[in-house]
Amino acid sequence: MKSYVVEGDSGVEVTVDDRLWKIRPYIACAVVEGVEVTDVMIRQVMRLQDKMDETYGRRRRRTSIGLYDFDLVTPPLRYRVAKPREVKFVPLEFEEELTLEEILERHPKGIEYGHLVRHYPVWPIFMDSADKVLSFPPIINSNDLGRITEKTRNILVEVTGTSFETVLNTLTNITLALADRGGRIRSVKIHYPYEEFEDIVTPRLETRRLTIDLKYIRRVLGLDLKPLEVKEMLERARYGVLGVDSSRVEVEVPCYRIDVMHPIDVVEDIAIAYDYNRIKPRWPRLPTVGSKAPACKLREAVREVMVGLGFQEVLSFTMSNPESLYRKMNLNPEPESIVEVENPRIQYFTCLRSWLLPSLMEFLSRNVHVEYPQKVFEVGYCIVRDEEAENMTRDVEKLACVTTHSNANFAEAKAVLDALLTSLSIQYEIEETEHGSFINGRAGKITVEGREVGLIGEIHPQVLENWRLRNPASAIEINLDEIRMLL
Repeated sequence: MKSYVVEGDSGVEVTVDDRLWKIRPYIACAVVEGVEVTDVMIRQVMRLQDKMDETYGRRRRRTSIGLYDFDLVTPPLRYRVAKPREVKFVPLEFEEELTLEEILERHPKGIEYGHLVRHYPVWPIFMDSADKVLSFPPIINSNDLGRITEKTRNILVEVTGTSFETVLNTLTNITLALADRGGRIRSVKIHYPYEEFEDIVTPRLETRRLTIDLKYIRRVLGLDLKPLEVKEMLERARYGVLGVDSSRVEVEVPCYRIDVMHPIDVVEDIAIAYDYNRIKPRWPRLPTVGSKAPACKLREAVREVMVGLGFQEVLSFTMSNPESLYRKMNLNPEPESIVEVENPRIQYFTCLRSWLLPSLMEFLSRNVHVEYPQKVFEVGYCIVRDEEAENMTRDVEKLACVTTHSNANFAEAKAVLDALLTSLSIQYEIEETEHGSFINGRAGKITVEGREVGLIGEIHPQVLENWRLRNPASAIEINLDEIRMLL
């Protein structure tokens, strides 16, 4: 295994502004000296940079990479914020100075990635002590300091992002790509102002150790491999082998192998080194016969009944937003019950839905041009908070249906409910209730054996107006998991 080491301190320090905490809080840097820069090398590194930004960096949302001619930079450096019209610089591949706001409007990268920062009052900026702009993360580098040419010998690598671990991993891979081209790695000190962070030194070229049972390797691959054969293949895959005996092997995982998380990942590399084509295929020793899961029986029965009642099934996204789930449904948002996405890629999908009815209302709002009456239903999963669950959430399978036309009313919804639950041999009751999405006096909670399993009622006029629906509507939503427990 090739070893990479940090050959000393570059003397560069980076100060982070605490106002970046809710914008783009993390940065990590390294200096690589003595790089052999050629036109081909520049193209290769740029291609690697673009690929990591698009994939591992989630189109620059989680991480973005900047490379600079270190000889033109005046340390110490500052990762701070600026107002949209406060700072001007010449962006890469341009010849005129632009404000940050103008870059988002006129530069191709600003147009493509501007949505990552546009909604904040201040934006990230990376500068040196001479007040020269290095970059506008995650949009574009400066044309003065952020251009690598064949004359460049010392390169400053910078990675910013919203995920600390991803930032460190990205820096490691870009830095080592430069080190493989003859560079010497120097560290950079980052001064963080956040309470939960101390000053750190980057890059972190730390290897990891895994101990893997040889019986596990043989069982997974179906090969009777000898310890020395396993050692040879691991070294061919560029792992370090710290020790091997008749029962186990101790593996050192290179610092750049961020994809190796479990022993099975190492076993896969052993199989690749051995050559898949050399592994003789065989029939499974324990053939199994597939069958439907018990949970499918109720799901299919419900779908069959709803289709028989004249409803059309729709499929909608599990992701939604508080506006659709609460405000348009005439309800007050409940922050403690919302399962939000930490780094949403699309502003419309910022949380997971907790009930199905808003999805059907949105579907109807997009189909007002279709002939009435319209009768739609969906069987799908909703996500609710559960403090006792491993990931603090729980999937709940629900059924929702809506009928809308000029004479839609509570009696029609009750007839549908009666046909559905009778077909399942379930006795139910309806108790009057109040709910913001339904008209008072025309809404009820559905109970079976004293347990609340759903809601039924006529949709409130305000909800119809919010979704721009012109006809009355009645709806039902039932928790199928509760029904399944009662069967």
